Amino acid sequence: MSSWAAKLLDLLFPPKCVFCGKLLPTGATHLCPRCQEELPWLEGGAAEQTGEFFSLCVSPLRYQDKVRESFHRYKFQGHRGYHKAYGLLVAQCVHDHLAGRYDLITWVPLSSKRKRERGYDQAFLLASAAALELGAVAVETLRKARDNTPQSGLEGEAERRANVLGAYQPVDPELVAGKRVLLIDDVVTTGSTLSECARTLRAMGAADVVCAALARAH
Repeated sequence: MSSWAAKLLDLLFPPKCVFCGKLLPTGATHLCPRCQEELPWLEGGAAEQTGEFFSLCVSPLRYQDKVRESFHRYKFQGHRGYHKAYGLLVAQCVHDHLAGRYDLITWVPLSSKRKRERGYDQAFLLASAAALELGAVAVETLRKARDNTPQSGLEGEAERRANVLGAYQPVDPELVAGKRVLLIDDVVTTGSTLSECARTLRAMGAADVVCAALARAH
């Protein structure tokens, strides 16, 4: 896009902060200075968590308040353009915590039915944006085989684990065999979905699985 076209778009649709919705001051990108200062950032060891079948999962933000509201707009209200801002944050977190620990980048896929209803796969957009920032390309390794009940509507880790068991199928095992995989999702709660995807990737021959998500709920 040419510079004049970008300026015209900014005049017609002034850029706003993806978290609070306020107009961005000159020079700011994606986040306003106040949100940059006040968002519930996770730093150091607080940004990391371990899980079953994956070695480590990192997240830059806690899933609360403005972060939750912003994500709901992204996932349920069609604000798909937020993926660029989210991808930048996830990429920075990966750079800080997982540099040198992966060979390829993939994502937790949406079911075909849910994708048709929503019009896009929010985790794919997020992973693609993060991969671009990291100088890579996100590749499809998994397919969601069945449209199970949304994890957000379930309580308890056991119920969530049972809900996703066997929900994901391999796409190209040869692509994964012997590789260290970076698996990206939008929000991690108990880690059940990431664990099930990581289990499938391990069964495909992945040497290791590390994960990243925009935000962590607990």
